[in-house]
Amino acid sequence: MAVKNELIKLFEQNRGRYLSGEEIADSLGCTRGAVWKAVKKLQSEGYDISAVTNRGYRLDSADMLSAAGIEKYLTDNSGISLTVYKETDSTNTRLRELATEGAPEGTAVIAGMQTGGKGRLGRKFFSPSDTGLYMSILLRPEMTAADAVRITTAAAVAVADAVEKISGRKADIKWVNDVYIDGRKICGILTEAAFSLENGGLDYAVCGIGINVYEPEGGFPEDIKDIAGAVLDTPADDVRNRLAALVLENFMGYYHKLSENSFLQGYQSRLMWRGEDINLIRGSEITPAKLIDADEKCRLLVKYEDGTEDTISSGEISIRKRK
Repeated sequence: MAVKNELIKLFEQNRGRYLSGEEIADSLGCTRGAVWKAVKKLQSEGYDISAVTNRGYRLDSADMLSAAGIEKYLTDNSGISLTVYKETDSTNTRLRELATEGAPEGTAVIAGMQTGGKGRLGRKFFSPSDTGLYMSILLRPEMTAADAVRITTAAAVAVADAVEKISGRKADIKWVNDVYIDGRKICGILTEAAFSLENGGLDYAVCGIGINVYEPEGGFPEDIKDIAGAVLDTPADDVRNRLAALVLENFMGYYHKLSENSFLQGYQSRLMWRGEDINLIRGSEITPAKLIDADEKCRLLVKYEDGTEDTISSGEISIRKRK
């Protein structure tokens, strides 16, 4: 296991260059046989590694997620501890297990594919292989459950900042937890929390973020093809590692200043349908209203048809633009 992980780091540091078995063995302090076994293991896990006689080994994947690949873009004081899977059932599920074992704040689980991705209101989150970025971040905040919505909204701004830098395209935020580009959803966010019976506050929170980096081969499934979009039209070198690092650092920067609401202006300026007519959806109940803004507690400010105004917390409510 140690040789395999160190080999990934070495490949990341030498992208595009062949490394001989002898050179790798010397660098890692192991035998050439151990190098060969590690290469075979990585290839079985989906890593695209070339093996050429008299030249050695090379990582060919232009956009392969790895802890080493992400860490090279993180600053030394990021406070992030990474575990990266090529595939898992749900990064939120994996991280909740680590949280109950006492993992510290800043622990992050990232995957290139989820077989059981989760969205809001019990929905599934489409998480295909090698075209998306799925991450969960462990937090141990001192806050009440009512304030936890600020974790989700800060994450939305962190994603919007990152995808704008990567793609050069403007991102919008649909209250409370979705990020859009050009009218199509490219990201969903799900924050799950465990509560302390002693003080009624949060024991921990897990902020899950799923991003469509590219459109999957064959397109999106029928039920979301008219809604879903992607950050980029075509694959680009090392984008998912760069995007993961940007999102993590952006989010932790906002999170450490949550009480200052440093993310709020970025959230309000990107808020979709501000000033437009919407429907508030609570189960089968639909209430028409006008979307005014998001307030300092990240609640939605709306005006009903009778002229009365209200603030809406996330809960079990969804919004849709009125046609």
